[in-house]
Amino acid sequence: MPERLAEMFLDLWTPLIILWITLPPCIYMAPMNQSPVLMSGSPLELNRLSEEQRILNRSKRGWVWNQMFVLEEFSGPEPILVGRLHTDLDPGSKKIKYILSGDGAGTIFQINDITGDIHAIKRLDREEKAEYTLTAQAVDWETNKPLEPPSEFIIKVQDINDNAPEFLNGPYHATVPEMSILGTSVTNVTATDADDPVYGNSAKLVYSILEGQPYFSIEPETAIIKTALPNMDREAKEEYLVVIQAKDMGGHSGGLSGTTTLTVTLTDVNDNPPKFAQSLYHFSVPEDMVLGTAIGRVKANDQDIGENAQSSYDIIDGDGTALFEITSDAQAQDGIIRLRKPLDFETKKSYTLKVEAANVHIDPRFSSRGPFKDTATVKIVVEDADEPPVFSSPTYLLEVHENAALNSVIGQVTARDPDVTSSPIRFSIDRHTDLERQFNINADDGKITLATPLDRELSVWHNITIIATEIRNHSQISRVPVAIKVLDVNDNAPEFASEYEAFLCENGKPGQVIQTVSAMDKDDPKNGHYFLYSLLPEMVNNPNFTIKKNEDNSLSILAKHNGFNRQKQEVYLLPIIISDSGNPPLSSTSTLTIRVCGCSSDGVVQSCNVEAYVLPIGLSMGALIAILACIILLLVIVVLFVTLRRHKNEPLIIKDDEDVRENIIRYDDEGGGEEDTEAFDIATLQNPDGINGFLPRKDIKPDLQFMPRQGLAPVPNGVDVDEFINVRLHEADNDPTAPPYDSIQIYGYEGRGSVAGSLSSLESTTSDSDQNFDYLSDWGPRFKRLGELYSVGESDKET
Repeated sequence: MPERLAEMFLDLWTPLIILWITLPPCIYMAPMNQSPVLMSGSPLELNRLSEEQRILNRSKRGWVWNQMFVLEEFSGPEPILVGRLHTDLDPGSKKIKYILSGDGAGTIFQINDITGDIHAIKRLDREEKAEYTLTAQAVDWETNKPLEPPSEFIIKVQDINDNAPEFLNGPYHATVPEMSILGTSVTNVTATDADDPVYGNSAKLVYSILEGQPYFSIEPETAIIKTALPNMDREAKEEYLVVIQAKDMGGHSGGLSGTTTLTVTLTDVNDNPPKFAQSLYHFSVPEDMVLGTAIGRVKANDQDIGENAQSSYDIIDGDGTALFEITSDAQAQDGIIRLRKPLDFETKKSYTLKVEAANVHIDPRFSSRGPFKDTATVKIVVEDADEPPVFSSPTYLLEVHENAALNSVIGQVTARDPDVTSSPIRFSIDRHTDLERQFNINADDGKITLATPLDRELSVWHNITIIATEIRNHSQISRVPVAIKVLDVNDNAPEFASEYEAFLCENGKPGQVIQTVSAMDKDDPKNGHYFLYSLLPEMVNNPNFTIKKNEDNSLSILAKHNGFNRQKQEVYLLPIIISDSGNPPLSSTSTLTIRVCGCSSDGVVQSCNVEAYVLPIGLSMGALIAILACIILLLVIVVLFVTLRRHKNEPLIIKDDEDVRENIIRYDDEGGGEEDTEAFDIATLQNPDGINGFLPRKDIKPDLQFMPRQGLAPVPNGVDVDEFINVRLHEADNDPTAPPYDSIQIYGYEGRGSVAGSLSSLESTTSDSDQNFDYLSDWGPRFKRLGELYSVGESDKET
């Protein structure tokens, strides 16, 4: 308790003592309840001079200013006196008034205009504003005229320890590797104090750890945090909470303090080896499992994390190293055992493997802790499965001669059931690979026979697929490809390689090569083709031609003499016998056609055949061409003339040559058959070209473009015929493209034998009986209107 009182006494009076010491000699302390006075000269000298002398003798400013101080956070019932202003012009007669302006004048600082005392009327905070600049001036009390120029002075706010340290960036987080040595730096923290760092110990900070021992320590002045224990293990504890304190006043009693937290996380290092969860693993796998399928997984646990826990797996020993493989799963950190080669239950029923797990990333600092690897044993049991048949070979290659007899055996395939309970096998041919059914197979023993003849020249290879099926389980099948090669037999005679036609010049020389021919053979002998050429026995002593065998297996035909003449013989036929080297050899006879032609002096063929019969007349080829051209020109002129004549004889109205005709058939006997049939041609009543209402004329080009009307639609029942005719008549009268003439067709023959007689009004005008149509009313309602139109009275006739 006494120590606490002493600290409070020091905190209160220390600023006052410092203020008293730092004041200049010109400032003196007034008696109680008075403030320091700033003045020029001593008070004794001022008393000796009268007021008038001081005014007359003044040669410079009478103010001497120093800094004033005021203690922050001071609070009391009365305003605190900061200081007193006094000028050497003031005789004490109260004729001078003091004016204060500047920072806080009138609001924070107030001056007694008579005495010059300055008071602080508000509580001040140095952290908000450390000093104030003000301006003082002495003026006449009555006239307010300045007696002195204005002068500035400063009031400084003196600091007290009123702000605690703060950690602005807290809370903090830091990491340090596990197993670190003692004193490893973790991080450092920083606190700030708003108090004045140059005045006293208010801002002098000291750091300490309130919580976090004995694992960490902190340097008091630098706040560097270090490990206080060696070899801290992350696997035992990964995270630590440290509480840090910063205290001002150099850590002495009575200072203010602030705290923050620091979370320290230990990062992982590879200080733990992998360890299998169990030393022995058991797996079962069927013998027909697909290659590459996963059989099972093994895992070695590692207390480390991340890449420090990554392990690689290998098969290091066992009797199944060639059949199985193990791969590492980086995500699950385990090993996957897969099937590498096919299994056979009948051959081996179980396998034993020794697998190893080793860390990928090893830290040499911890190599002394032992090998970072572990081993385990894996036993794999093979289960029996119903397997499909197995052929004795994955593929078969068979050969057969093309002249092999039908049903002859080409070859044989064999297959077996690999299961313990072996099942019989049945063989068949996949007919999708043998669409022409050229081969058969024995279902029991797998012998392949020939079903149709083979021709090597058509197809050398035949590829079929043989199917083997278990009799007890038809779902178990196997397939094997069989390639059948057709071997060649000398069954084709050689012949000319192409259709040759030789040309012989009349002016040729003896021994001249007329033509070189070559032969071909569809067969394919092993040692290549070798042909023999000869003439027919009766042509051996041919007086005109001879043959010569060339080294390239070809044949040259030579002329024996010259003086060939086309007029005597135009074509020569030369039969040639071609034999191959097969066993037995085959031969054929090919005939070469040789034509005699006219040639130039250098042996170029110019003409053959036709010119031989024309030249004796005395005409050359050029003359023949000229004559032919004249004939063609005359024919063209005749054709043009005929075309023009026909064009002039065409009618004015464009019409087709064919007429569209309609027939009216009249039957005199309506009850007992056809007594008489007479046809009337009424083609003139219509114009096929004018169906659409457009009849162009060749000699007249209409000025107006008349839109052709559409074809006449059938008249519906009930339409006024008179109106219909008037409409059509109006259209014809106003059609500018219609012919400029009218045509009246008269029909004098109307038939005979009709009960009604003739209805024509043009036949006779003398007979009154012919003009009486009252009987039409008796024919029914359909003819009543017609009778009314034609039945007229005498008055109508006269009119």
